[in-house]
Amino acid sequence: MRTVIILLAGLLALSAAGPAPQPQSKPAAAAKPQPRKHVINDAEIERDIRARFARSKISVEKFQVRVQGGVAIIEGKTDVIQRKGTATRLARLGGALEVRNKIEISEKARQKAVANLAEGRRRAQVKRGEPRSSLNHK
Repeated sequence: MRTVIILLAGLLALSAAGPAPQPQSKPAAAAKPQPRKHVINDAEIERDIRARFARSKISVEKFQVRVQGGVAIIEGKTDVIQRKGTATRLARLGGALEVRNKIEISEKARQKAVANLAEGRRRAQVKRGEPRSSLNHK
């Protein structure tokens, strides 16, 4: 208790004395120069993205990549819908500031995705303890 009172008295004394004097700033000429951030050019970003594509399963698609002003533009066609998202993710990891994904998804892939979605919904709607289909229930 005594320690608390001493601390409060010290704080009151400091606040009554006014704000602490501010240190004088150095002249602009004496200020330290800020370190430059490493700027990656478009060719380096494009090379990195292509290397990432080559190491990935999407390499079979042979997507075209070009980078202008830090913006990666990806073009091509695919029969696997997930590869479009993978291409975008790999381009961002490769250093692209923005990604314009112009990959076209085939009609076959779209139909497969719709069928999988419908099948997934049916599975999700089945309650526990109920048979999943008429084949399981004899």
